[in-house]
Amino acid sequence: MSTTTTLPSRGLSIGPIDVASPVVLAPMAGITNTAYRRLCREYGAGLYVSEMITSRALVERTPESMRLIQHHESETPRSIQLYGVEPNTVAEAVTMLVAEDRADHIDLNFGCPVPKVTRKGGGSALPWKIGLFREIVEGAVKAAGDIPVTVKMRKGIDDDHLTYLEAGRAAQGAGVASIALHARTAADFYSGTADWSAIATLKQTITHVPVLGNGDIWSAADALRMVDETGCDGVVVGRGCLGRPWLFGDLAAAFRGEDLKAEPTLGEVGRAFRRHAELMVEFWSGDEGRACRDMRKHVAWYFKGYPVGGEVRAALALADSLQQIDDLLATMDPDEQYPGEAAEGPRGRAGSPKRPALPDRWLESRDLDDAFKAELAAAELHHSGG
Repeated sequence: MSTTTTLPSRGLSIGPIDVASPVVLAPMAGITNTAYRRLCREYGAGLYVSEMITSRALVERTPESMRLIQHHESETPRSIQLYGVEPNTVAEAVTMLVAEDRADHIDLNFGCPVPKVTRKGGGSALPWKIGLFREIVEGAVKAAGDIPVTVKMRKGIDDDHLTYLEAGRAAQGAGVASIALHARTAADFYSGTADWSAIATLKQTITHVPVLGNGDIWSAADALRMVDETGCDGVVVGRGCLGRPWLFGDLAAAFRGEDLKAEPTLGEVGRAFRRHAELMVEFWSGDEGRACRDMRKHVAWYFKGYPVGGEVRAALALADSLQQIDDLLATMDPDEQYPGEAAEGPRGRAGSPKRPALPDRWLESRDLDDAFKAELAAAELHHSGG
């Protein structure tokens, strides 16, 4: 299958950072650790962002947050995504990352739709309080100095409470280096079809910094079509790359103007899975058992559409050593060809539309009630999304 649109070769500039391919790996909790970032980077150029790190946990230097901000020496530039709801805490976290030379790029997450976060006023609920949003972004940009700060957000809380245009203008005014929009609301969660027209509207509104589109990019053809239809400067890829690190090779080729598409044999998929597991062992400091357990969620994604029996899939999900993985991969036919559409399309849980969980009377005003200020700190939980 070839791409349907051909665009001129292009890259992406995020402040002083030049990326050969206008592609960003979306932060995903439990997925975009240094192991998976390194694997994806081996396939193609892009900006590979860490799992979301909670600002408060980072300021408190919790062992988990300190482990998650680590980058392998091969990772350049180093991109970290922060989540926070309290301006001083976010600024302090950014100050720490800069002072200790731990990041070359910092992204702020305002797109999380998880109820535990939004019911406290965080995530995709936060831009509704536009003053708070502006204060957080301005504080982060100031604390970052020469390090570029970007934001990722959603359209808004629901179709009656859209925030992306006002938040986009505020972010641009605060001096961010780019703005990414997941073209869904918090109420949409990951369901339905992303509203790419919102990306086009944001691009028409934001004229001084790059606008990136996110949502329903399952192939390089989708990425080219999004850029063609919306005029956005680049794309953010999340669930579309689950079990498909070679997608970044497809994307890099497509944005170079090359009509290429990876169609890996089962043997090539197995080697990618094995390489991922190997990098996971390194990520978990040599603990093969923990690394293999972490790989279990990836089994269905990697082998989607391929004729791999249920018993083998189940065994892979129970493997606790690289040797067991090797033995199971050896039972597969490495010459089995790419199954086409069966291996493509949506992956990961889409969920269904739901009424966003919000603090009481949250929608009554765009201003932040003093009564909520202390409670907002409770929204700084370890959740992903956007």
